[in-house]
Amino acid sequence: MSHLLPVPDAMIGQRFDMAVSKMMGLSRSKAARLIETGQVRVLGRILDKSGTLLAEDMVEFDLADERKGPEPLAEGMPVVYEDEDLVVVDKPVGVAAHASVGWAGPTVLGSLLRRGVSISSLGAAGRQGIVSRLDVGTSGLMLVCKSDLAYKEMRRQFSEHEVIKIYHALVQGNLTEDKATIEAPIGRAKVSDFRFTITPAGKEAITHWDVVHRYGSATLTSVRLETGRTHQIRVHFSSIGHPLVGDHMYGANPVLAEQLGLTRQWLHAMRLEFRHPRTHIWTTVSSHYPPDLQTALDRLDLEERSRPQA
Repeated sequence: MSHLLPVPDAMIGQRFDMAVSKMMGLSRSKAARLIETGQVRVLGRILDKSGTLLAEDMVEFDLADERKGPEPLAEGMPVVYEDEDLVVVDKPVGVAAHASVGWAGPTVLGSLLRRGVSISSLGAAGRQGIVSRLDVGTSGLMLVCKSDLAYKEMRRQFSEHEVIKIYHALVQGNLTEDKATIEAPIGRAKVSDFRFTITPAGKEAITHWDVVHRYGSATLTSVRLETGRTHQIRVHFSSIGHPLVGDHMYGANPVLAEQLGLTRQWLHAMRLEFRHPRTHIWTTVSSHYPPDLQTALDRLDLEERSRPQA
């Protein structure tokens, strides 16, 4: 399958492998391998992985479909809002936003298309209609655009930080404040293509949080993202010494996760608020905790009730 795309404005002047990594949602090392094997190239000139992309460049993707069969359907993915312009799903853990090299599991986009949902054709190949993503390991609300009008307007709202995105996160330990803001730039960690870190060379990242409930060994928080960097909530809480429970990549205690029955980070996209692209009516869509996250809270509640009163 071959696709030809112009270089996005934000990636003009960047290294080729870095741009491909961002365009395809891959690690930088995987992007470099695709360039080295000729599966991704610049049309009309030879450019190695460290070369710089120019404004007039066209990037050609020639990727074989690695699946041995059709993409599996995300059976347990409810649609919580839908009209002629938008569809909002409650994405389960283990479902990717869209297809990418090396991922053989279900995707939000693929499952919607297989269900017969009409999606806007705008956007990068394989990511059409998508203006904001959730990681495979994060559950919760994700918006996809059905009409071109919605894609253009919702992309603008997300890029200008007009959409209110509320997450609930269970963090390790007892936070000392009831509410605070973490403002620290985030960039890719040098030690790994998959991890991100606080770095002066990173992009601006702002996270606001409020305490919902204190359990002693953990604190349930409501988080509002002002920016949307990769792994932002996970990196920011880890940077203040309170990684998300179950988030071993960013320093969480595996013993606590095991006690709570968690096999992933406790993080859920709980609420989306936005101005409807066609009617301009302020719209709110809400979710609820999936079973694994609720079970973890139930165990903390039980532990809290059984604790001797001072």
